Amino acid sequence: MTASGAVWRNWGRTEAVRPNRIERPADEGAVQRAVLAAAASGRRIKPVGSGHSFTGIAVAPDIQLDLDDLSGLVAADAATGRVTLGAGTPLHRLPHLLAPYGLALPNMGDIDRQTISGATSTGTHGTGLAFGGLATQVVGARLVAGTGDVLAVSETERPELLPAVRIGLGALGVLTELTLQLVPRFVLEAVERPEPLEEVLDGWTERVRQADHFEFYWFPHTATALTKTNTRLPGDAPLEPLGRSARWVEDELLANGVYRAMCALGSVVPAVTPPLTSLAAHVTGHRRFTDLSHRVFTTHRAVRFREMEYAIPLERVPEALREIDSLIRERGWRISFPIEVRAAAADDIWLSTATGRETGYVAVHRYVREDPAEYFAAVESVLRALGGRPHWGKLHTLDAMALREAYPRFDDFLRVRDELDPEGRFANPYLDRVLGRGPGRADRARADTIDDAA
Repeated sequence: MTASGAVWRNWGRTEAVRPNRIERPADEGAVQRAVLAAAASGRRIKPVGSGHSFTGIAVAPDIQLDLDDLSGLVAADAATGRVTLGAGTPLHRLPHLLAPYGLALPNMGDIDRQTISGATSTGTHGTGLAFGGLATQVVGARLVAGTGDVLAVSETERPELLPAVRIGLGALGVLTELTLQLVPRFVLEAVERPEPLEEVLDGWTERVRQADHFEFYWFPHTATALTKTNTRLPGDAPLEPLGRSARWVEDELLANGVYRAMCALGSVVPAVTPPLTSLAAHVTGHRRFTDLSHRVFTTHRAVRFREMEYAIPLERVPEALREIDSLIRERGWRISFPIEVRAAAADDIWLSTATGRETGYVAVHRYVREDPAEYFAAVESVLRALGGRPHWGKLHTLDAMALREAYPRFDDFLRVRDELDPEGRFANPYLDRVLGRGPGRADRARADTIDDAA
């Protein structure tokens, strides 16, 4: 099925494009035919997920593939914990799909609107020093390469491609299926409370090593960190969830409704931001509850923002936060959004932000109506100096030359890209910037790009 003329925008309103054509393949064969047709006509082609990346990684100026119909459970084995999903399956559907098998994702980020292929391909992660990002759960995949060939990749089929395919940035092919290694369903005991920021920073390494899942938010202009500590319990542990009314008041009325009004006011009258952030730090973060893992990991985010996140060596997180605090004070910025800090285990995925080292993540945000450029550029400079690697789906300014220095297997990834997509069929301006345009790359297709993305 094809259509054209529609404008696509991402969630953060940082990117917009009017594809020359939109296709909605119903199965893997239709994906293959679309790729072969694009190759025959000299066009670029890219799949798009839910649009939750802030970068242009999913922008498809020429042919856009909507994979909504490649969604759902393909196969599941409760005994092994192996589950195969259509690439377009949204994360928020997984609890329902996995419930009959008693399985769950080992870890999750705090947003579940992404598709499974989009989340893994961009390096989405949660927090917890014993756990890697979502891509570490991938044990197999099927994809249509730029040549039109359908490839199966796993520990036994083309295993040499797995470290590249797990976080492929959409540059290697169109994923049609992913096989994940899951765990038995489990419960989380959540403790959320405000603590002095300096105490949290002083105890950062100890806290992340002691807890199953630890993270914190810091509202600039305050001395308070809102800590979140989640402890894993067996799947049959008694539940003490938040009441419906309490969840609505805290997660919807305060965290989304009132907070949206605060951000909107602060964007017009910046001077009110410090007292409002101080108020937010005092009225949120006092609760304890126990619930199924996906209900604790994820939250509903209705206030639109722009985000930049860098991965730095774990032990350098306190230094990073103190330098950012000094920057904000010196520049006189008024920052309404909190800074989010998380951690993840080292892994061996070639383009993972955690490849080869235990990692701390520092994410900065700005309200959608505020210009993030100056703030993000200054913070990026701080985090790069600390050995930072940018999240592939979040705003940054780095190019292939800088990224090659940050990733020991960068050139190995490019060799796989050039094997699977020799003509650059899946490239776009963002991938040209971060990966470079190798030999044989196809010319950039003419596109009707929307300039008023904001």
